Amino acid sequence: MDTVYKDIDRRAHALLRRFFGYDSFRPGQLDIIRSIMSGRDTLALMPTGGGKSICYQIPAMLHEGCCIVVSPLISLMTDQVAGLNANGIPATAVNSGNAGNENRRALDEAVRGHMKLLYMSPERLLQEMERIDISRFVSLFAIDEAHCISQWGHDFRPEYSELNILKERFPDIPVIALTATADRITRDDIITQLKLKNPFIHIASFDRPNLSLKVLPNPGKSKRIGIISKLIDRYPDDSGIVYCLSRKGAESTNAELNLRGYRSIVYHAGLTPKKRDEAQRMFSDGDIQAVCATVAFGMGIDKSNIRWVVHNNMPRNMENYYQEIGRAGRDGMPSETVLFYSYADVATLQSFINESGQPVLNAEKLNRMKEYCESAVCRRRVLLSYFNETLDHDCGNCDVCLNPPERFDGTIITQMALSAVIRTGQQVGLTMLTDILRGSARAEIIERGYDRIKTYGVGRRLPFSEWNSYIGQMIQLGLLDMAYNDHNRLKVTPYGMSVLKGATTVMLSRYHPAKPAAKTSKKSPAATPSRNPAELLFAELKRLRMSLAKAEGIAPYLVFTDKTLMEMVKKRPVTLREFNNIEGVGECKSLKYWSRFTELIKRFK
Repeated sequence: MDTVYKDIDRRAHALLRRFFGYDSFRPGQLDIIRSIMSGRDTLALMPTGGGKSICYQIPAMLHEGCCIVVSPLISLMTDQVAGLNANGIPATAVNSGNAGNENRRALDEAVRGHMKLLYMSPERLLQEMERIDISRFVSLFAIDEAHCISQWGHDFRPEYSELNILKERFPDIPVIALTATADRITRDDIITQLKLKNPFIHIASFDRPNLSLKVLPNPGKSKRIGIISKLIDRYPDDSGIVYCLSRKGAESTNAELNLRGYRSIVYHAGLTPKKRDEAQRMFSDGDIQAVCATVAFGMGIDKSNIRWVVHNNMPRNMENYYQEIGRAGRDGMPSETVLFYSYADVATLQSFINESGQPVLNAEKLNRMKEYCESAVCRRRVLLSYFNETLDHDCGNCDVCLNPPERFDGTIITQMALSAVIRTGQQVGLTMLTDILRGSARAEIIERGYDRIKTYGVGRRLPFSEWNSYIGQMIQLGLLDMAYNDHNRLKVTPYGMSVLKGATTVMLSRYHPAKPAAKTSKKSPAATPSRNPAELLFAELKRLRMSLAKAEGIAPYLVFTDKTLMEMVKKRPVTLREFNNIEGVGECKSLKYWSRFTELIKRFK
């Protein structure tokens, strides 16, 4: 088996270098490729910008035949196909956006073995399965945005639920399911719904350290626009997204930015398909600095140089929030996120939840989102703990870390709470746990016998709200897990067990009753600093990239990402060989672009 893996590794690395211009895989990518090549079903959970696509694109090229990629959006298919073709990889798509006989020709090409990747919607795949023998030419099924199959997820799409037929009809063709966000419930549901057989499961770190995280009390419309304006000024040649709760809010914000002279556009489901496509194209091509949008502007955004994301309103859950901020900084370069928070948003979202199909689950998810906004704990630790990942140190790149609250050694308090959870058989929620610790005599506690456990009443001296705050922090720090599929009962995590056993100390933020938000002082805008030679070269490279992209009718990032351009600035390649060694420059792009870029770089030597 080692010999087999060595051969796979060697061939996979060669393809990675040749077509994508990278010398090494990111953590987990090669393990996933090995799993697929051994014929095993696979579930890959990787953050946005984490390199999910390569995990099936490389096996598609290693295998005989074609990989069918199930994708929910035409725009996503279009970008993926364009990116693959730009790298010299034969790929096509079958969808309703194609004209005339394009779909028939695309299918024929795939059947004949001329395509390595074929992108389709779930409905189209199921339709074509009734007409042609898929097994004749397909080597792999890749289900992108796989959380869409789960009713527990935030983007449930009924058409995805029919994909379980793939394993029934083609048991020997491996399936890889990929998603950028899925909590534990959704992960399990994806496996069940797709009927994956003993899948290899890879869960990458959800940490995006290049993203700064900031939550601000909503300062009102005028000051919000001022903050957004400063972000645009800070990144004048890049793009950002303003997410709004309503269409009216998106249109209003866009109008205000236009009045200030910024190139912005609106996007929401109320626009015609033509208008939405135009907005998305302008954004992808870099023609605008900002898009003011509802959550309709979501999946399918593959632009690598989004430098900031603003939430004008609080998202309805942590999954949505993570997905949306994850659209910034996909190239790994520093990017900013800002969330404006108000209780008015909470009330609005609660009314939506009351009308949803899963009001209890969605209410709890909203509550976790609210806790994140109000947290006195490092926001990255809170965010990661929601996805069952523990960060044992503060990130230093969020507003809480940069302006830390008063902290104290809360190990004993934490041990009281964790011990009480264990002694109740991990069968209680947050409110009952607090009541047990405070020695409440409510009937349910007495009936269950919780008044007889050792930790009953050990926390009498602390008021209810203070205990609520500390237990909330324990959840946020990943010491306790809230089981949504088990009546929101609290469970002690392995990290929590280490604290309970005395192996780890816990620092908690001191509880202080809520105070009205302080007014923000007005500041004069900072002068724009003059650009140094490196910045000037970077700007010129971006301009060249833009002109090449427009000439080819593709998005600029499909030529080269900002990260690749930045490496050109650092290494200043002037020969073909030097250009080939730049990360992100594959064989096809090198031959196509090297002379144009090196000629420009020579002027800055």
